[in-house]
Amino acid sequence: MLGGASDLVFDLLIRNGRVVDGTGNPWFRADVAVQDGKITDIGRFGESEGSKILDAKSLVVAPGFIDIHTHSDTVFFSNPTGESHVFQGVTTDIMGNCGNSPAPLSEQTAGRMREQLDRANVSLDWRTLGQYLDKLEQSPISINAGTFVGNGTVRTAAMGFEKREPTESELREMTRLMASAMDDGAYGMSTGLFYAPSGFASTEEVIELAKIVSRSGGIYSTHIRAEGDGLVQSVKEAIRIGEEASIPVQIAHHKAFGQRNWGKVKETLSLFDEAWKRGVQVTCDVYAWRAGATGLSATLPHWAHDGGQDRLRARLRDPEARARMRKDMLDGIPGSESVVHELGWGNIMISSCEKNRGYEGRFVEEIAKSRNVDPFDLVFDLLAEEVGRIGMILFGMSEDDVVTVLQSPYSMIGSDSSAVAPAGALGQGKPHPRTYGNFVKVLGEYVRDRGVLSLEEAVRKMSSFPAQRLGIWDRGMIRKGAWADIAVFDPATVSSRATYQDPVQYPIGMKWVLVNGVLTVDSGMHTGAKAGKVLRMNRN
Repeated sequence: MLGGASDLVFDLLIRNGRVVDGTGNPWFRADVAVQDGKITDIGRFGESEGSKILDAKSLVVAPGFIDIHTHSDTVFFSNPTGESHVFQGVTTDIMGNCGNSPAPLSEQTAGRMREQLDRANVSLDWRTLGQYLDKLEQSPISINAGTFVGNGTVRTAAMGFEKREPTESELREMTRLMASAMDDGAYGMSTGLFYAPSGFASTEEVIELAKIVSRSGGIYSTHIRAEGDGLVQSVKEAIRIGEEASIPVQIAHHKAFGQRNWGKVKETLSLFDEAWKRGVQVTCDVYAWRAGATGLSATLPHWAHDGGQDRLRARLRDPEARARMRKDMLDGIPGSESVVHELGWGNIMISSCEKNRGYEGRFVEEIAKSRNVDPFDLVFDLLAEEVGRIGMILFGMSEDDVVTVLQSPYSMIGSDSSAVAPAGALGQGKPHPRTYGNFVKVLGEYVRDRGVLSLEEAVRKMSSFPAQRLGIWDRGMIRKGAWADIAVFDPATVSSRATYQDPVQYPIGMKWVLVNGVLTVDSGMHTGAKAGKVLRMNRN
């Protein structure tokens, strides 16, 4: 193909790059040709008339990254350009994680979601997952998007926000809703067993729903019940669900919280080994940071959430309920997890709140001391005042554990974040820096600077591995016929600039990003292109 190829015409030609194809194979030097949204050829080409030429000399040409664990569910309606993710080379977001998805909705749950969306000026005009995906399809976005269906969402639609076993008719309705969501194109079911209402479900209830998902070819993705003292038992529960439902298991953001639990990931990863030998496919995702993030209301025991927001707010103002919550949060509850018990308020930072913005970036213990109040009273009052809408960052992981999970052959990279931007409502607060820097931190710190992973293995964990796990066979690799989702970056400079105190910073070193063959990031600037596709299992 070298020389004599002047008659070839491509939409775009990436020349002279070091191609890391996503398989884990060593890089090779080649040109990559793009036509009609797909990779049409790989090799060495002469001049190509009419093509846009990108000279990738000294740059790496890799598949666009697939973020298997995001919470971008409704943010694309407010921020269709997805800057915080696409500037890192992410070309596909997988949503509906941790037991929570935008659908299916009952009239009651639609009312709750409408309140959230109204604040973002987004109209709620869907009930089923298919209708939600249709709406997303009609709202052009800059990256591809697919979703899981959350067991918590299905449970609440069928039986409300109740902490109890479902009746036979309620369980039938849950299985119907789950089957319908899978027919609509969900990639599987997620649970957030650490949270209410997802965690109100028993293991047996989850198994019944997982069997429905298995019949449709989906996977089971889970934020397990505990990542601290109950970590090992929670991984065993996830594996049991996979084994009894005959379904692949994806353990979300695998970690060990609390210093006394550091090192347990070696034991849990050995459980993965044993499961694979028995024929149970168990994988995980991991982010490249020592802190996690979620809502501050997750510090409360499950029973406090029983019945929904109104009953929660009443308990937050009731002295007897506050005393009981305080005791359970301090002592822990068997079969549940208390991050306060495991970390203490000194390791929990407020990341976002609407009415008390001066608390953002400050630790609960420090705020309480400055106000001369008990930290529990501070948190209860804040949650009651702000209707629970407060974000937190939890510092409790070991760097050695992060490296151990990153290096595991069973792990892939996921950000556990949303595709946002600095402007508007989505730019407020101090989000976890993984939002703006997770993938590039892996490439810069863990590949180039520390040699924790080879470049080829890191790219595999970001591309072909999640694609394979989800059954997305036409993305995640640089190969002929695949969709041209491509990230081109400088391996010498690619880095995250995001920090915990100043997280809203775009990365450096990501030169070009193509989504479905369309140049979306050009020399670190967003082109305004919205070539992303809505991905549905078995329909792409």
